[in-house]
Amino acid sequence: MNALELRGLTKHYGDFTLGPIDLTLPGGTICGLVGENGAGKSTTMNLILGLCPADGGSVSVLGEELQKAYPAAKADLGVVLDEPGLPPCFTPLQVGRVMAGIYPNWDAALYADLCRKFELPDDKRLDDFSRGMKMKQGLAIALAHHPKLLLLDEATSGLDPVIRDELIDLLLDFARDEDHSILISSHIVSDLEKLCDTIAFLHKGQLLLCEDRDTLREEYALWHGSAAELEALPSAAVLRRRVTSYGAEALVRRGGIPETAALTPVSIEELFVQMVKGEENG
Repeated sequence: MNALELRGLTKHYGDFTLGPIDLTLPGGTICGLVGENGAGKSTTMNLILGLCPADGGSVSVLGEELQKAYPAAKADLGVVLDEPGLPPCFTPLQVGRVMAGIYPNWDAALYADLCRKFELPDDKRLDDFSRGMKMKQGLAIALAHHPKLLLLDEATSGLDPVIRDELIDLLLDFARDEDHSILISSHIVSDLEKLCDTIAFLHKGQLLLCEDRDTLREEYALWHGSAAELEALPSAAVLRRRVTSYGAEALVRRGGIPETAALTPVSIEELFVQMVKGEENG
């Protein structure tokens, strides 16, 4: 069963349009949604959660259409949004007591362990938390009721490198269960490169690419040369190009470039930058 299916999903906000987006998240996999600020990552998450109505397309969560999936599926969803949405006067201890009455699978022992791991004081008010601490509080809630699908919007934002690394290990362990899946959005591409099975590139509301992480590394490469040499490359193999006073570079598909061409491997982060900043090959 697929944990998540988006089919032709669209949303219009003034001069901004998201989609249409087609995305499938199989069970037991992690998909990273990469995009700069304003690309539409949070809007996509809100549409999946039914927090705003879509203008077109459909969403299926854990095998059910969105309208049928809620509210029953909420117990199987772990959600961390950019803002936790918790009463600022609450303490982590009070949050745990409230959540125990909301989620049927709430694990008080796991929640307490996560709060200790994330160094969240039991008696400190949430409005005294830093942004990073608030994000860790949301993660502790999301994981403590044993969800099947985690939806994480900029979950690593505001966390120091050590905690981010611990979180990645935690999420990798979570996804080892074939019934568990994760959709995580971030602009910290290096985190997603370590964590995700598939990477989806979102730019100005459009899904530019969605492929297996290893396939992206193997299929795409960077080419460097002169502007004249760039014009001589097979047009179908060139995805993005950049020409400066220092020369030219291009994001290319390896299979369409002559074997004699000098190519360099491309990281997921470099691939994203090229997709966003490079001029689309016309």
